[in-house]
Amino acid sequence: MKINYIKVEQPIGTFYITSIDASTLSKIAVVNRRGENPDAVQREQSDKRIKEIAKYCGDSDATFPTPIIIAVDENAKIELDDNTITFDDNSILGEVIDGQHRLEGIKSSNYISKFELPVVLMFNLYPEEKAYVFSIINSKQTRVNMSLIYDLFALSNHRSPFKTCHETARALNKEQDSPFHNRLKMLGKKSEGQALASLSQGTFIKYMLELISKNPDDDMRRLKLGESLEIDNRCVLRNYFIEENDSVIYKILFNLFSGVRDAFYDEWNDPDNFIISKSIGFGAVIKAFPEIYEKGVSANKLSREFFGDVFKTFKDFLESNEITITSEHFGSNEQARTKLAGLIKDSLK
Repeated sequence: MKINYIKVEQPIGTFYITSIDASTLSKIAVVNRRGENPDAVQREQSDKRIKEIAKYCGDSDATFPTPIIIAVDENAKIELDDNTITFDDNSILGEVIDGQHRLEGIKSSNYISKFELPVVLMFNLYPEEKAYVFSIINSKQTRVNMSLIYDLFALSNHRSPFKTCHETARALNKEQDSPFHNRLKMLGKKSEGQALASLSQGTFIKYMLELISKNPDDDMRRLKLGESLEIDNRCVLRNYFIEENDSVIYKILFNLFSGVRDAFYDEWNDPDNFIISKSIGFGAVIKAFPEIYEKGVSANKLSREFFGDVFKTFKDFLESNEITITSEHFGSNEQARTKLAGLIKDSLK
């Protein structure tokens, strides 16, 4: 196979940028893992990550612009000319230094023939140099704030669970009478005048998604392709989303947390000392919401007053058990959220 390349000079040495179709690359690139080879640099593969990538390959806009980095084997049959690289595409070219999950995911998908992948070829790397390249690539990346990621869904022309949750969060943050008015840290940071902001946009959306979708990425891909979504009774607001009744979703959440605020008015407005308006409190209410929703539907009530009564009962329940809704009684992890949600459910009985 003969391919064009771009030559790049950097302090580590010379390497070559090119592109190879995924079907060919999957045959000529090997992955060596540390559990199998003491000189290898790769971690154990994540089957979950591979499955996620394989699913993503079915997206009509799927893209992998980041190059797969290959350390060329010293015994590979390869020739470099001024503008082209020629190699035997029936033998191993080299070892994957970065991109094993991308390659395995594409390989295990039904769409491998659709992808041509950018590739960086690095020659004459000793094991310690391979380790250095791998560690620098994987340790120096800055994780993008999830609030920003979710906020970017506003730019999409396609409907998705992410976009619905983002628009709900933004509307609740802007609405003057909303319990979250000026209380959400949009883009993950407090703005001027947000002294009481105790919940990030990212956290709000992460928990709200639980009410709409068990697999929001898959839903987004299906909607892009014009496919219908399946009903899932585990997500109590999903039917409203499928029917595009986002205004109903907004109203239910408005009433729900207005009821929480009415019952815990002082605590809601004192996030420094109480957790009800912070991530654990918010997440616990969302986790307990399916049972609350079922009770409300049975009574034909999803009003602010109904939710207010539910949480006044919960407040009485806490007081009778001498529990204060503070970090003293609840931590800041998923276990604490589950514990608080369990108490809300207990109070419903």
